[in-house]
Amino acid sequence: MIEERILSDSELTKILSSDEDHFFDVKSKRIAPSKLQESFVAFANADGGDLYIGIEDKKCEGERLVPFVAKEDANDVLAVLLEQTIPAVENVAVEFISPSVGGYILHLSIPKSPKVHYTASSDCFIRLNAGKVKIKGERVTALSYSKGSAPYERVAVSSVDIGEIVESPILNDYMRRVGTALDARRFLNKQRLLSEQNGEQKVNVGCVLLFDEEPQASIDTRCAVKVYRLRTTESEYKREHLAEMPATINGPIETLIRKTIAKVQELVDGASFYEGDNLVKLSYPAEALKEVLVNAVIHRDYSLNDDVHVRVFDNRVEILSPGRLPGYVDLNNLYDERFSRNPNLVRMLHNLPNPLNHDIGEGLDTVKNELKKAGLVDPIFEERGNNFVVVIRHQRLASIEDVVMNYLEENPDSVITNKMARQLSGEDDINKVKKALQKLRADGKLVLVDESANAFNYQYKRAIADK
Repeated sequence: MIEERILSDSELTKILSSDEDHFFDVKSKRIAPSKLQESFVAFANADGGDLYIGIEDKKCEGERLVPFVAKEDANDVLAVLLEQTIPAVENVAVEFISPSVGGYILHLSIPKSPKVHYTASSDCFIRLNAGKVKIKGERVTALSYSKGSAPYERVAVSSVDIGEIVESPILNDYMRRVGTALDARRFLNKQRLLSEQNGEQKVNVGCVLLFDEEPQASIDTRCAVKVYRLRTTESEYKREHLAEMPATINGPIETLIRKTIAKVQELVDGASFYEGDNLVKLSYPAEALKEVLVNAVIHRDYSLNDDVHVRVFDNRVEILSPGRLPGYVDLNNLYDERFSRNPNLVRMLHNLPNPLNHDIGEGLDTVKNELKKAGLVDPIFEERGNNFVVVIRHQRLASIEDVVMNYLEENPDSVITNKMARQLSGEDDINKVKKALQKLRADGKLVLVDESANAFNYQYKRAIADK
């Protein structure tokens, strides 16, 4: 049922003043339904968005608000968008909104779709910034992989013979642990780890990732993990910030994950930095790191030619996994929705005794809970270009003031600077930290080491209590 509501003047003003962008567009009611369908499909194929029909473009020199006179006037538009899009876009919210001047604006809230959609003329579009782009061929295939609607893990790998995998000690060990009585080839076939290519059965990407001794040498795209230790807190880093050469971790996926967890834990256990003569040591809950690293490897987009990157900074750990969020999962529903880009990989690993991976989505709850128990803030999730990024900050749930005073109580002969307070608290805003230090000084809890020092070089120490 299509809903109907009154549009307030303030809401109309907001819509008219908004610039078209990746998630918002307005269209004239005079636009041909087939042309409008291109924008509709583009939103569904990208990250979703809101489409208002009955409003002229900002470039229009005349009246911009030109709504439908009657709701029935929008029937052709609705028929094309909702019934002739291939396949139909699910869960589109449709409403007629009535401005005070009368008439109806058709508002469609289009969700990010787990499928690839085409117009009635079989054209595919994606939303890009404030416009749409027609794509075809390999770009449509790449979109399918990105969404998870066509799992890349099932693409045949012609460079690896089935016999190599059948005789692999990695496969034999896996079969022993899951307790199957099937012979190796039948097991692979039953687990959907073989795919057809030119009428011949071949091992697929998922199979190679699981059971090839060197999948990084067998798959056309990069599938290793690179781990860095960076001696900086800045967002941009340079070569001189590298504490050592980045470690490149290879191997079948279970080994890859375990080696990555061990390497990151090694770097995190030694994560410390000097502020003057003071050694500041950081710590992160191992279980939280493990869950993020496992997810980064098993849910990444293996069609993209890039590795997983793990960067251990002085005040945070950043994990970059190739591929944007799949299906209908977005940054707002991460904890609630479930969608696996690589269902075979996830299932095969989960079938093992004491599996590395939880059920889909459960791992993120573990990350959040473990960080909370450790007194750290929630993880940050971002999409940067074609990467999904998780940032685990060494930022205390306590206030900046509490972090500063706790440190000085534990290290009574130490001094503290704005930079050091930022590193200890995880707060990047220099002015917030400045205000916190000024408040502590005003409250008589801190004093300056040198009253004549330049403000940029202020050092603070605990005030000596009156006896």
